[in-house]
Amino acid sequence: MKCPFCGAEDTQVKDSRPAEDGAAIRRRRACASCGARFTTFERVQLREITVLKTDGRRVPFDREKLARSIRVACRKRPVDEDRIERLVNSIQRRLETEGETEIPSRKIGEIVMESLRELDQVAYVRFASVYRNFSEAKDFQAFLGELGSAGSAD
Repeated sequence: MKCPFCGAEDTQVKDSRPAEDGAAIRRRRACASCGARFTTFERVQLREITVLKTDGRRVPFDREKLARSIRVACRKRPVDEDRIERLVNSIQRRLETEGETEIPSRKIGEIVMESLRELDQVAYVRFASVYRNFSEAKDFQAFLGELGSAGSAD
């Protein structure tokens, strides 16, 4: 593992332990050249996922981009970081086990919305407002109307 501070290739693992409910390994490392310490995470990746964007581009799945968008939706909500990590892990596992190597971005967005709806209603509406590109207050009203009617059907 390359040192993120000096770029040296000679780093040593000082400590390893399970993280994220056993879904990852957290490694504490030290650089032999500059002495800096840093943490890395190792996760199982079942398959490479390519995201099919709506404009036709194909890009590699970016777990951190997914996590960032969920964190933004959950900002200032009573959702702790562990729950967000478990949600991201769950979405990533679901995508990896679907059997497809190319997944449309629209499908990923729908999975995220479905997951956020169960996690936190405000985060769900926040994510939906960006995902569905709300531009006016009436877009929110229509969406909240759908949310209310779907909630009463449950």
